Amino acid sequence: MNPVIFILADLAAISLLTFALYLRRHRRRDLVVSYLGMNVGVLAVATALSGSAAGLGLGLGLFGVLSIIRLRSTELAQHEVAYYFSALALGLIAGLGIEPLWLTVSLMALILLVMFVGDHPRVLPAHRHQTVVLDRAIAEDGELHARLEEVLHGKVHSATVQELDLVNDKTIVDVRYAYSPSVFTAPAGIPAITTTAPHHSDNPSVEPGTTAPAYSHGTARAGAA
Repeated sequence: MNPVIFILADLAAISLLTFALYLRRHRRRDLVVSYLGMNVGVLAVATALSGSAAGLGLGLGLFGVLSIIRLRSTELAQHEVAYYFSALALGLIAGLGIEPLWLTVSLMALILLVMFVGDHPRVLPAHRHQTVVLDRAIAEDGELHARLEEVLHGKVHSATVQELDLVNDKTIVDVRYAYSPSVFTAPAGIPAITTTAPHHSDNPSVEPGTTAPAYSHGTARAGAA
């Protein structure tokens, strides 16, 4: 089979993966360059080695070495790791030139389909992951969950205490939760937080029948009795 067909198939697949999926959803240009360069590099090496007897073994070895180097170089989020391995797999599949052609195309399409569905914004959109720093040292799980749900406006699924500082009165927690603000909304007509300071009137009393000044909001009547 002509290797140009596999190269064109890989270029089309990696373009869809990086530009149509990753860049559109996550907007990290530096990783787009990394995905493209790594994919084409693996494609070139795998294509050059595909004619040798040890081509498959060398291709798998290259896959493992590049994975270890990339994962140890910088910290990546889990979805970025998934895109990284997908780009590696696309380059390796096309470089090895698996025949028949429909099998290669089907494997590439399967990778793209899984990434499209698995990383779709509508899949568990309310579930989030954050590291929260609380201004209190909380050691009891029930109190910790209640405080986190109050702060995050969501249902806490797991909370792992990373640091409990009793000296500085601080707690650092790794939280996974489902954001649901409607559940934690204050009832209508009742203010959730009162921040207005009380006004003081120069006149300590108000005669009956006298209209209180507008700025006092009725607080001047507290002294009249």
